[in-house]
Amino acid sequence: MSNRCRDIINGTLTAILATVLLSACSLIDDELGSKKTDYKLDYELRLVTNVTIEINTQLPNQQDAGLARALRQHLSGIFTDFAHDVDLSFYDTEGDSLRLQHDQHIMDASQQSYTLYMPMRQYMHLAVANVVDNAVAGLEDDERCHSARLNNSSADTIDSHTTGLFTARQPMKMQEGVDQTFKVRLYMANCAAALVVDPRGHDISSMKVYTTGFASRFNICDSTYVFAGRDPIVRTQLVTANDDDRVCFCSVNLPSREPYYIYSKGTRSVIETEDFLGEPGNEDIWSFTAIVTKKDGTKTKTDLTLKEPLRAGQLKILSGWVTDEGVVKTEDETVGVSVSLDWKDGGQYDPEL
Repeated sequence: MSNRCRDIINGTLTAILATVLLSACSLIDDELGSKKTDYKLDYELRLVTNVTIEINTQLPNQQDAGLARALRQHLSGIFTDFAHDVDLSFYDTEGDSLRLQHDQHIMDASQQSYTLYMPMRQYMHLAVANVVDNAVAGLEDDERCHSARLNNSSADTIDSHTTGLFTARQPMKMQEGVDQTFKVRLYMANCAAALVVDPRGHDISSMKVYTTGFASRFNICDSTYVFAGRDPIVRTQLVTANDDDRVCFCSVNLPSREPYYIYSKGTRSVIETEDFLGEPGNEDIWSFTAIVTKKDGTKTKTDLTLKEPLRAGQLKILSGWVTDEGVVKTEDETVGVSVSLDWKDGGQYDPEL
């Protein structure tokens, strides 16, 4: 046999051997990637809120007791560390971040542990609680990690949220031969605003109150809020007490923008303290709009604008009263007031901030 023939044969054998070895390695990798084991995940809802402090501060007196109690009851299903349902997604950390495993459970607790049978690999884990019974905000585009979000309904004017929404994001590396327990803490993603109104003898039975200046959706993976070209207008819900002439208009929604000085320093994605106070910015951030129909049928619209942000987990209470002209006034000098007498709605309400 010539040297040339031997070289050809040896080259062919080498190529075949290399192919076989690569195939074997690939099979080993596939086998390791598909090997599954049990992993324990502990979930805990972390309710960080100022609700008790805000109600006790803004409605502190004996004559406030009935309305304070009614507002607490109204918000009891919002500001709670009790989760009815949890939605758990585990995503690929490479490529287009596709979801690799999806689990949904009825939790009915503030803490719960689940044992999941999963392949060993690196995951990005997103968790969301209390979306099932929320008629306004839902989980969307969650087939991929970086598109998963909580999104309000698309209407210009929406109802208040009906549940307190909680989310978490956490990288997880599932390893072989290691007894692993992952602790996942979920934090609140929405908040509430309340306008307490003293009618002072005026008929406000047809009064309507809206809030606006809030995010339209929440990106879960990077914990950021997104503001649409036109902020959603949120209908408030009426809260009353039998022993109080005052009424309360309350909305539950996603948070407001932050002042510019906060943007320059970076925004908080997780709030670990109940100190929600901060220096206001120079610009109006969010507002209440009160529309009062007077006896002669004319309407007065009052915009009450605030410069302090409304953050996730926070309740803000503002108190005011109604004048003879149907204007809603407040003693809070930090609140801007804009009035439109004989206001015509024209079938549409367009807020301006």
